[in-house]
Amino acid sequence: MTVAGQTWAGTHVFAAPRLVEAQSVVEVQRALAAGGSVRALGTRHSFHDLADTDGTLVTVTGIPADPALDESRREVTVGAGTRYGVLARWLEDRGWALHNLGSLPHISIGGATATGTHGSGHGNGGLATAIRAFDYVDATGALVTVRAGDPDFPVLAVGLGAFGIVTRVTLAIEPSYRMRQDVSAGLTWDAFLADPDAVTGAAYSVSVFTTWVDDKVGDIWVKSRLDAVGAIAGARPREQTAALVGSTDNLTPQLGVPGAWCDRLPHFRLDSTPSNGDEIQTEYFVARSDAVGALSAVRALGSDIHPHLMVSELRTVAADDLPLSGAFGRDTLAIHFTWANHPEAVRELLPRIEAALAPFGARPHWGKWHTMDAAAIAAVVPRLAEARAVFERLDPDARFANAHLRRLGVR
Repeated sequence: MTVAGQTWAGTHVFAAPRLVEAQSVVEVQRALAAGGSVRALGTRHSFHDLADTDGTLVTVTGIPADPALDESRREVTVGAGTRYGVLARWLEDRGWALHNLGSLPHISIGGATATGTHGSGHGNGGLATAIRAFDYVDATGALVTVRAGDPDFPVLAVGLGAFGIVTRVTLAIEPSYRMRQDVSAGLTWDAFLADPDAVTGAAYSVSVFTTWVDDKVGDIWVKSRLDAVGAIAGARPREQTAALVGSTDNLTPQLGVPGAWCDRLPHFRLDSTPSNGDEIQTEYFVARSDAVGALSAVRALGSDIHPHLMVSELRTVAADDLPLSGAFGRDTLAIHFTWANHPEAVRELLPRIEAALAPFGARPHWGKWHTMDAAAIAAVVPRLAEARAVFERLDPDARFANAHLRRLGVR
């Protein structure tokens, strides 16, 4: 095993010859002062070499969270390496909340926002849309603060670690709210495709799970704020806890039991092993208005997808103005695949799925498997050149660039 180990699911072994486990911002600055290429490493929840380098990996997960609450501005500032679930519980204990969470509360704030991780809900922007400011260490070792409204902010909010090492993040918060989580089943594909928005917009956050091959869609997880409880027409409520990738023990409570937002928005509990672990993940973003066409195109490949799939999840994300976000400029449908650990079969399937989704301008999740090259990325990320110019200006010696970013045309 290398000094930095491997990604969470074992899909990539880090090649970096050096790892700095920083305990303070000063230690991050020292790592930059040592020279050479540098990349930030979070909780290792990416699935490829996005975070790798031929130089030094620097992880900030050991820097204390030190949350600082500003109730008058409705903001919290916290260490970038802090896991979302840790911050969420801290906020809930003080009567505050975030607008959304991903399915795993185990992911770090800095890593999740940098790669465009999102959560679900027609009215909910991705996790990076909550950022109000952040601090980062630049290529010279200086500590820089960027705030919403600054010219470079939209590019840097989902910045792929391409410009520096983010150390602290300020997020928008709101008063705590309570939720319930219900799971329904039995909805037919015909009924779903007749009005996808009616299903995905039925509650504050909705996830539709499918394996693509049956006449019925699969389980629909409906996460409702208690003042607006949603239901799915044409589906029946489950009376027992629904499993996800083989287990119920690690899931947040279902069956309509009320609870805090931080115990309902994620699918998995912070105190348990998330998901299956022995898996590969892929995700593509299309306009929500293209849902019928895009879902039908993937469904046509269902018999080939199914033998290698654990489950697919369909979620929605509100449009934003962050150029490297999957939801930039359009209300979005996210089509996610949790694959069994069949790497060769998955590598063969991905170009076919991408070709099926190409008419809809599908964008990949930056942290998950795909086969799109620089030309394909440029075709679907309209402000890629602008983002690249910002990174080149802030990091002219390409210290934060790596082979992955170059393959995609980001650096």
